[in-house]
Amino acid sequence: MTGARPRAVGRREPRERGGGESGGRGGGAGAAGTMGGAGSAGQALAALLLAASVLSAALLAPGGSPTPDLDKKKPVELKMDQALLLIHNELPRTNLTVYWNFDCCYHCLLRVLASVSQGRKAGEPGVAAVAVSTQHWSILQLNDTAEDTEVCRLEYKFGEFGNYSLLVKHVRDRVSEIACDLVVNKEPVDSNLPVGIAFLVGMALIIVVSILRFLLSLEDFQNWISKAINSRETDRLINSELGSPSRASDPQPEAWRRLAAPLRLRCVDTFRGMALTIMVFVNYGGGKYWYFKHSSWNGLTVADLVFPWFVFIMGASIFLSMTSILQRGCSKIRLLGKIAWRSFLLICIGIFVVNPNYCLGPLSWEKARIPGVLQRLGATYFVVAVLELLFARPVPETCASERSCFSLLDIMASWPQWLFVLILEGVWLALTFFLPVPGCPTGYLGPGGIGDGGRYRNCTGGAAGYVDRLLLGEQHLYQHPSSTVLYHTEVAYDPEGILGTINSIVMAFLGVQAGKILLYYKDQTRGILIRFAAWGCLLGLVSVALTKASENEGFIPVNKNLWSVSYVTTLSSLAFLILLALYPVVDVKGLWTGAPFFYPGMNSILVYVGHEVFANYFPFQWKLGDQQSHKEHLVQNAVATALWVLIAYVLYKKKVFWKI
Repeated sequence: MTGARPRAVGRREPRERGGGESGGRGGGAGAAGTMGGAGSAGQALAALLLAASVLSAALLAPGGSPTPDLDKKKPVELKMDQALLLIHNELPRTNLTVYWNFDCCYHCLLRVLASVSQGRKAGEPGVAAVAVSTQHWSILQLNDTAEDTEVCRLEYKFGEFGNYSLLVKHVRDRVSEIACDLVVNKEPVDSNLPVGIAFLVGMALIIVVSILRFLLSLEDFQNWISKAINSRETDRLINSELGSPSRASDPQPEAWRRLAAPLRLRCVDTFRGMALTIMVFVNYGGGKYWYFKHSSWNGLTVADLVFPWFVFIMGASIFLSMTSILQRGCSKIRLLGKIAWRSFLLICIGIFVVNPNYCLGPLSWEKARIPGVLQRLGATYFVVAVLELLFARPVPETCASERSCFSLLDIMASWPQWLFVLILEGVWLALTFFLPVPGCPTGYLGPGGIGDGGRYRNCTGGAAGYVDRLLLGEQHLYQHPSSTVLYHTEVAYDPEGILGTINSIVMAFLGVQAGKILLYYKDQTRGILIRFAAWGCLLGLVSVALTKASENEGFIPVNKNLWSVSYVTTLSSLAFLILLALYPVVDVKGLWTGAPFFYPGMNSILVYVGHEVFANYFPFQWKLGDQQSHKEHLVQNAVATALWVLIAYVLYKKKVFWKI
């Protein structure tokens, strides 16, 4: 990144230290819906999305990886997200040991980066060339190797492919004081420029299409086009683009108000498609940017948002579809069989089709990963769907006065389900904070490894990791968790483990609550919006209380690996607020059809399984000219994602939907 600046440069008297290392500071869609004929506009949007991805290749930041002016004696080959640091030791008769870590690595040990000897000749400094990461702010600490005392300490945000010199010398006329000055020899590249340009291209396309749709909605503009071209075909295309209020495909509330008809809200499929599209993009690499990868432990990145949103929308779909099926006369026993079969298929597909351990060679049961995304979806779907089936009640079609803005009918009608979910959450809290874990502190929520001063190296995930290793076996878990990036954990840990499934059930049930709001108050748009806003604010306040508005210092930090309760409340709060925006725009006013996200949302299982199975095949992946270029990775991943959106659109037009 450009504009990197030091946060602190040390000029300190040498002081005694207790050791050579020190702790850093805390730093599926089922049946085809008939609503909303996006028509040629949807096709144009899908095509434009693909074209924009390809066009970005010509517009993105120029060139490949620059070749820094390296020290000839110790050449360093820079990779993506790295910079060159030349450490000049100008201290006479002093050898230095350089320790390093990211400042966001919470309570981590510093690791040895380099050793810099004194100069061989008088007046000639000793030099060491090292590659340093540019993803986060770095902590550098220089120690006198012989006396093991700290010479200086600084924090700096290096830029990608930049060239820096760290000069360690005595301050002139003050031999006892040491200065560590960092000098920029060669400016870094702006590695985020490709993301910015791609975002601007996408926004420009959205604005252009929105303006065209607005113009086409104006009667005077329609008449002008009709008179200018004087063609019936033109009128047909315009009507197809706009949709007629009398058409069954128009996204009006009347299309789903009849409870006996299949219940399908366009905003639900659009939200699901948004989450799935982002999921495909980050699974394909997200341009190799750190913020498109999962957080190493506490905190949130873009990649941490999509799976819980998918779970949330699955919960809403469970209630809407189940209500429709029951009102069409399907027996509960038959529906229970369908629920069990669908859950079984999801789990089997997850284990035998998209198992990540295939990358290790032919899959063997001894090393097959048992938990996984589809496995968790299957288990969550089964529990939530069965819970709703057991306590299903007819949705009242009358007594609108009982469903005022102050009514809690949607909650009171579900008190048995709420009681069960609260008991489940109590089980998660009890196991997480009170289950004894051998060799680890009770209630430990940390990453292990070099975190917490390296005291709990094999305690990754606390009770969650212990339960998985005890019940499933270490060989059946995910072998490369995201915690290895910052914390260098040494034990297997699965982010889709057993304890986390409890909280995914809680999140799906909050999605069920969103579905009940949409159905119980279907004729009261204002009431729906008030409830979405209330739930979003309430869950947000719970998150603030649990985390103390801090990444690491709260009672229960936001953590995707643990699926902590604060993670669930935070992402559910955002989900309610997104529905608050989507529902009036997509389903009430019909200002947006949901394209292009609507199409993958209608075929979610097919898109998810397909993008996993064909990830390494052309045209979703090809050999890049520069493997160390964010630009080339971003274009490849964007094109692959756009292709899946286009595939989903084609399947939608052909009425091909994969149901399980």
